[in-house]
Amino acid sequence: MKTTMIRTCAILAALFAAPAFAGAGDAEVGRKKSEPCKACHGEAGVSATPDFPNLAGQHQDYLVAAMNHYKNGKRKNPIMQGQVANLSQRDILDLTAHYARLPGLKQP
Repeated sequence: MKTTMIRTCAILAALFAAPAFAGAGDAEVGRKKSEPCKACHGEAGVSATPDFPNLAGQHQDYLVAAMNHYKNGKRKNPIMQGQVANLSQRDILDLTAHYARLPGLKQP
């Protein structure tokens, strides 16, 4: 019973803390760290090919979750898993802050 209560509290704490991370990260530092990302995701976060997703203008919390899922194996992609393997949470927050602030695609 006590273990269940502790586990429930930990899950609730994580859920309520997640939005706090969404605004965290240094976009300028992330811009500098984004050099390897440009090969697939484009200079400004807009891919030249539909084979790779556009990152520009995506919500930061979505990008953080996606990168963490690649890192922990929930999302399967050998290229991305290799790219995020050595990133710290600070790196992820900085990179996602950078991409989140970029203008996204314009709709016709």
